[in-house]
Amino acid sequence: MNYEEALAWVHRLPRLAQHPGVENTHRLLAKLGDPQKQLKFVHIAGTNGKGSAAAMLSCVLRSAGYRVGTSVSPYVLDFRERFQVNGKMIAPDVLAALLGEVRAAADALRADGWDSLVEFDAVTAAALLWFAREQCDIVCLEVGLGGRLDSTNAIENTLVACIMHIAKDHMELLGDTEEKIAAEKCGILKNRCTAVAYPEQPRAAMDEIVLRAQKAGCPLVIPELEDLRIYRARPLENRVNYGGYDLTIPFPGRHQACNAAVVVEAALALCEKGFDIPDEAIMNGIANTRFPARIEVLRRRPLVIVDGAHNPDGARALAATLRGAGLLGLTAVLGLLNGKQPQQVLAALAPCFSRVYTVRADSPRALSAEALAALAGRHFTKVTPCASVAEALRLAQGDAPNGLVVCGSLYLAAEARALLAAEGALE
Repeated sequence: MNYEEALAWVHRLPRLAQHPGVENTHRLLAKLGDPQKQLKFVHIAGTNGKGSAAAMLSCVLRSAGYRVGTSVSPYVLDFRERFQVNGKMIAPDVLAALLGEVRAAADALRADGWDSLVEFDAVTAAALLWFAREQCDIVCLEVGLGGRLDSTNAIENTLVACIMHIAKDHMELLGDTEEKIAAEKCGILKNRCTAVAYPEQPRAAMDEIVLRAQKAGCPLVIPELEDLRIYRARPLENRVNYGGYDLTIPFPGRHQACNAAVVVEAALALCEKGFDIPDEAIMNGIANTRFPARIEVLRRRPLVIVDGAHNPDGARALAATLRGAGLLGLTAVLGLLNGKQPQQVLAALAPCFSRVYTVRADSPRALSAEALAALAGRHFTKVTPCASVAEALRLAQGDAPNGLVVCGSLYLAAEARALLAAEGALE
């Protein structure tokens, strides 16, 4: 298969399994020679903050001189973001060849009478196969959905497991309470790995994390909030001190300061397991991290921000960051997926935006611009549905005296970011 044919094949696989579980990936990896057994991992689960933590920790480890594999889910701009070694995406022809091997293994499983693979099983297997062949010293692996039944949970050699912020999302699959969702996320805890938990968890979620870590025999580290000091900085800059580490975090918001604290503790836990990570590597790695659509400031004058906030928790974090920076009366281009509690997202963003242009995000699960406008009309006085993202950006940029924010979906963030880059909006 060439690259386009390989992508077409993997995207034709079902998105969700009829009977979720790790057995699919175990069987697929066995056909591929169990590449995961050659690797060591930091496994990262949670509702929000997984990608930022994976990106920052990967950069810290690279700064310390290690060969690092990174797999994030979902991708923002390019499918190949799921496959990175030392910050560089896999070459298209190499990925095509890997997916060809995975397809052959899947065909062999089907011939054996096993036909339950989903897209993320294939993606995970290809990533692990590549990381093993690239002889990565360690892999920062982001969970796709949940944890206990996620494809990535087929790994064995987890050194550190990070449980990022828990919130109510994917409740139809993970449970309808923060306690149940936390239990699913904690399914990644392996015996005697070090667990690091995001510090500002809902009480029910934190209680469950503590319990699950104890049951798994995992030492649990929770960053101390009294050790986190946020410096005064210009709007949307994030400079903090955590436990004596002066950190310049390239993503705005208090939640990202907490994410960085998790990264520091994860790096220190790896030091206890034999890795040599100097303090300078921790500080330089975090400062030099790049990751799109995480309250990303594309331009300051006039202000343009792109954010992938796609659930109520992410929307609240965005709103808190904008308010903390004194940014109000902004104009928004907004697109949301159905089933993502849109009323709660809109309510969280209501204090920030005076003008909203709605669009249909590039997903079959997206709300139409008209349906979203009808919902948004309950929270904003000026709402205009648009036929395309390009139209929305054109109208919004002409009507954004205090700045423009594009948010509500990673699909929207990806499309808008590409359009804004084409017109020179990136500084």
